[in-house]
Amino acid sequence: MIRRLQILDSERCVGCQSCMFACTRREGKASLEGSRIRVRSIGGMERGFTVIVCRACQDPSCMYSCPTSALEKREVGGVKLIKEKCIGCGKCVEACPISAISMDEEERKPLICLYCGYCKNYCAYGVLDIEKVNHGSSSV
Repeated sequence: MIRRLQILDSERCVGCQSCMFACTRREGKASLEGSRIRVRSIGGMERGFTVIVCRACQDPSCMYSCPTSALEKREVGGVKLIKEKCIGCGKCVEACPISAISMDEEERKPLICLYCGYCKNYCAYGVLDIEKVNHGSSSV
């Protein structure tokens, strides 16, 4: 089984950013800097929030934009970063159609969801889930 993060219902999001803190805490940081998932306001409590995270594209434009092939396609969509190949050019950030990739300013490497599901465990509102996908599945 291969896992990928999915957003069940972004309308349930209250903007608490617990998922963002969990993501960075997983890597030993105590801030929102470096989170691979982001929560943005689309008008506060009246209009709600949006959750921005890699949607595991089947045909990832970020991968094609990388001049060093530092992004490798995952079997169920999306990419994983091969840090040693990355030169920190940011072309993947520019190529992502939903702005789900950001740069770690210290390391000059892209921050892309690892599909670990750690953030899901800290979402009290049922916005996030981990989908288990059989190898070779073509659904996204």
